[in-house]
Amino acid sequence: MHIRLRAWILAGAGLLAVGGGPAYGADTSSGGSAAPSVQYTVQDLGTLGGSRSKATAIDGDTVVGSSLTSGDAVEHAFAYDLRRHTMTDLGTLGHSSRATDVEGHHIVGESNLAADGPTHGFAYDIRTRQLVDIGTLGGSSTNVTGLAGDTVVGTSSLHGDVVTHAFAYSLRTRTMTDLGSLAGPSGNSTAAAVSGAVVVGSSSLPKTPATTTHGFAYNLRTRTMTDLGTLGGGSSTANAISGSTVVGQSRTAGNRLSGYAYDLRTGIRTDLGSHFLTRQLISGSTVVGGDGLVASSFDLTTHTSAVIGSGRGVTEVRQITGSVMVGDNFAPNSFAFVAHADNGDFTYLPSLGGLNSAAAQVNREGVIAGSAALPPADPFTANGPFHAAVWVPHTVA
Repeated sequence: MHIRLRAWILAGAGLLAVGGGPAYGADTSSGGSAAPSVQYTVQDLGTLGGSRSKATAIDGDTVVGSSLTSGDAVEHAFAYDLRRHTMTDLGTLGHSSRATDVEGHHIVGESNLAADGPTHGFAYDIRTRQLVDIGTLGGSSTNVTGLAGDTVVGTSSLHGDVVTHAFAYSLRTRTMTDLGSLAGPSGNSTAAAVSGAVVVGSSSLPKTPATTTHGFAYNLRTRTMTDLGTLGGGSSTANAISGSTVVGQSRTAGNRLSGYAYDLRTGIRTDLGSHFLTRQLISGSTVVGGDGLVASSFDLTTHTSAVIGSGRGVTEVRQITGSVMVGDNFAPNSFAFVAHADNGDFTYLPSLGGLNSAAAQVNREGVIAGSAALPPADPFTANGPFHAAVWVPHTVA
């Protein structure tokens, strides 16, 4: 009864034929070839002794994430070396920890200081194996949202924990810079991403309700914050940056919501439309986003857009590197996928014996990090525990 019900739910969402799963490693795009040139092999990265783990980011040969420790007592951040096939416990700042990003030999994440205590951002150096508390702007907590070069960005509470400001932390000098807000010291701001010397995020405005925000770009060299404005409406956000192009969401003059792209060099603002309301990401000239159901890509050079995948179920892109996108297709179950903005290819990725999987990031070599389910313990469930996993591409004739 339970197996038939699960298959019916997935089939009704258009993700599965009854009694089966997606054709893993197969190109499901309308324009793709019947025999794909690239297939993926899934590898279980294991755990730190507990039953579950998940990978959240990858750079080069380093995968980072979090895992339950022995006895499933607590969650610890980990780094996994794909060359040596070893998982390292990064420790904590007191209780639990989670790694959120990696670049080169730097890993960043968040850690709870105590079981019910505040959260601080941390930085870990793979070379020295040293975990550093990056601190706060005077309040009790910080959240890390981005890493580029030796700059970590995020949001911290100020003294009294009433106001939050975006910050930039230098891994080289170990100093945290308060980026302020568009409303001055008493306003709120949050950082979303960093590229080079530019941090983007959202900020409250002078003499407006705290819920009304504008996207901003902060130049770390000139120490200036620029209001990115809107598409004619009252509010906007800035969520990602690649090169000089920022993407986010904005109200229009007609008070509808729309995605946008803004070029910091030229001041040109592009209305991406209502299919780019959520999870705006950008790499080069390619923007991806969604409308809560369908994910789409937009080429800023040709001003053409395309639906990612079949359009069945709910599709969310988690990351884009170059033209390669990874994410999840679910309704309600999750299937990891890799897609290509340049040719429309869309490929489901396999699990570790269970039904479901989730993709988080892809590196420059095309290796994808995420998590996948182990075989279930009984015939009435779809999945065993989820483990951190990578999907390695290989070319087939």
